[in-house]
Amino acid sequence: MRRSISRWLAGVLGALVCLTVAACGGSGDAGDDAPARQFLSMGTAPPGGAFFVVGSALAEVVNETGGDLGYNVTAEATSGSQENIRRLASGELDFALSNAAITYFAVRGSEGWDRAYPVRSVMTLAPNVALFVTQAGSGIGSIDDLRGRRVSVGPAGAGFEYFVGPLLAAHGVTYDDFSPLNATQQAAVDMLTDGSADATFLGGAVPTASITQAAASMELTFIPYGEEEKQALIDEYLFFRPASIPAETYRGQAEPFEGLDVGSMHVITSAGAPDDLVYNWTRLLYENRTLVVEKHAAGRAINPNNVVRDTGTEFHPGAIRYYEEAGIWPQAAP
Repeated sequence: MRRSISRWLAGVLGALVCLTVAACGGSGDAGDDAPARQFLSMGTAPPGGAFFVVGSALAEVVNETGGDLGYNVTAEATSGSQENIRRLASGELDFALSNAAITYFAVRGSEGWDRAYPVRSVMTLAPNVALFVTQAGSGIGSIDDLRGRRVSVGPAGAGFEYFVGPLLAAHGVTYDDFSPLNATQQAAVDMLTDGSADATFLGGAVPTASITQAAASMELTFIPYGEEEKQALIDEYLFFRPASIPAETYRGQAEPFEGLDVGSMHVITSAGAPDDLVYNWTRLLYENRTLVVEKHAAGRAINPNNVVRDTGTEFHPGAIRYYEEAGIWPQAAP
């Protein structure tokens, strides 16, 4: 009897050991050579703007092509660049999209940032071609005409003030000169439609969903920048560049709009992110850029001349390593 009980206990213990080994990935399984799953997070922005759809496209491409590395990427809707930068620094995100203008000031700890944030650029993406728009017939034909009006200037906490502020200042206007309203781009279009906003600041990768939506339901006036003011901004900041919206991009737009890239979208990560992770992420997106284009036209910005473009934020060493191997990293001047 005792011997039977001993044998029964030995069998139970043996079964438990086998289960434990199997649960812990013991040797002998067919899947032993599979890479460990790496769950990664990609910060984007609220739905309605380009960041959300472009960030989702990037995450999808990494998931589709990074299986041999075990990558499993989730694109997270956030409030935008400012939240993304802070969450990268705290380790809550692995990668994120940001506007280059906002990152420019964040890494320097200036213009209201409480400290210099340790983030690095991974790749420069599509220009953020942004502008003030109004309903035709509103009487607003210039940035100076915004005085005394109700103007939507972007979501609260997204950081639009980092490029809208300098834009206004160059034209001699401040937030005190009008009634600033905070809203997502999608909500801002609704406010423009029902008259609760007289003008709104919209933009992103061209074409931008919010402007397409607005143009479909009303006749728009694109408020121009002054030529001298544009040049002054380009001369002062690395992230401002000339940018044109081709004619017929939006309904009713008969002529090209000569505007500004107010800070290109770019992929950023923490300065402390592992070099190999950033190297592989950069490689997957660059070498599979045609897949990104299939998901969003902004993928065309992943090209040899643009991805390494300096917007004022230092590149991560892992990204630089890939770009050097690919032969597209700019050579230092002799």
